Amino acid sequence: MNRKIEERVRKYLERDKDGIRKELLRVFLEGRKFTTDEIHKRLVEKGYNVNVKGVSAMVGLISSRLGILKTELGEKNRYHLKEEYADIVKKILDEFS
Repeated sequence: MNRKIEERVRKYLERDKDGIRKELLRVFLEGRKFTTDEIHKRLVEKGYNVNVKGVSAMVGLISSRLGILKTELGEKNRYHLKEEYADIVKKILDEFS
């Protein structure tokens, strides 16, 4: 299972033209729970030109296709990296840095 996750994360990052995908994964590596609004604010502060809908799409893709995020449902959904994938994501991000 972990090998499949690694492959998916690598393919996801290979298509990262401007670094926003790497930055998004770095945000999740902080270990906190984030709403898409909070993630959007962080990415804009880092200089990325992205809207909230774009952030929602990226988070949705990471959650559904990569399977590494956990969703906490509520008035505003909160997302966080599944603990068991943190080391894998960090290792792969280091490879792409």
